[in-house]
Amino acid sequence: MPNPTQADLHVNVPLTNVSVAYIQKADAFIATKVFPKVAVQKQSDLYWKYSKSDWRRTDVERRAPATESPGVGWNVDTDSYFAHVYAVHKDIDDQVRANADSTFKLDSEATQFITNQLLLKRDIDWTARYFKTGVWGTDMTGVASAPTGSQFVQWNNASSDPIKLFADLQTAFIQQTGFKANTLVLGAHVINALKNHPAIIDRIKYTQRGIVTEDLIATLLDVERVLVSYATRASGPQVPDAKAQDAAASYGFIADSKSALLSPPRATPSPGTATSVATARACG
Repeated sequence: MPNPTQADLHVNVPLTNVSVAYIQKADAFIATKVFPKVAVQKQSDLYWKYSKSDWRRTDVERRAPATESPGVGWNVDTDSYFAHVYAVHKDIDDQVRANADSTFKLDSEATQFITNQLLLKRDIDWTARYFKTGVWGTDMTGVASAPTGSQFVQWNNASSDPIKLFADLQTAFIQQTGFKANTLVLGAHVINALKNHPAIIDRIKYTQRGIVTEDLIATLLDVERVLVSYATRASGPQVPDAKAQDAAASYGFIADSKSALLSPPRATPSPGTATSVATARACG
């Protein structure tokens, strides 16, 4: 056998310009897109709650000369908050850092990894608390056929009418709050159902591109923006064997992929902000 062999002449090392990772883009997370972050100076405190009905009535009267106008006002109440602290860390030993090959950027990779952990946690908590029924003013459920009460025909059914449903919801929203809902949060399966819905395709077929986009859906459904929750999470514990761990894991969307949330204007928090929201289980 001729020597030296190929194995003698080359030792495999990791490539410096190629690696494989599954990192979700920060833009995939929606919690702070739906509701704004509120900066506070103290971990716990109170905030004002203005009476809804006082701002929806009038005591204005015709005033005769030299008479006093009616006095008016509004009721206020308070509620409390507590800002819990969440944290996680990734250890990088000084010796490990000093002896790592140049292909590893341990500090930047750890920062990216920790940031992803925090973004995941925030969306998971937001979804568990707000992207569900039982917490908002109106809950609706999609059914395959013959809807009654607070039901509607699911949007993956060609006989459904999501455009009319949203027009009715928007009207009810304005009636209850005085504001138009301007944000629609959709699960991944819901946006697919709407993009392929014959009623929506028919409305946009003469547009320049004839392609159903989220912006076009927002226009058709009379909201300013459509947000789609595409962020995903993995199940199962972390184990030393990466291949075995990945093979055993299952992946799913953080938010219910068949639900929708119609929410009020996203504005800098101030007294009188509307808080009535409609949620719907939209697909079968």
